[in-house]
Amino acid sequence: MPIYEYEVEGGDCHICGGRFELRRPLDRAELKDCPLCRRPVRKLIGQVNTPKVLKPTSISDAKAAGFTVLERRDEGTYERL
Repeated sequence: MPIYEYEVEGGDCHICGGRFELRRPLDRAELKDCPLCRRPVRKLIGQVNTPKVLKPTSISDAKAAGFTVLERRDEGTYERL
């Protein structure tokens, strides 16, 4: 679920602080009012956090994480490593 940042329209609020973050599913309708103070809000554009891959995942790392590693042998045939 993505994290959305919202800001109360019309200044600060002593109940919610004027800004807050919410984790909401993508299929939910857009939030129009603050859940705490019921004042209108607007969605802010925030920073995107993407993980950095420092090294490629090796077969031993995948096995240690509990994944089954398969290697393609022939057309449609796979073998466990």
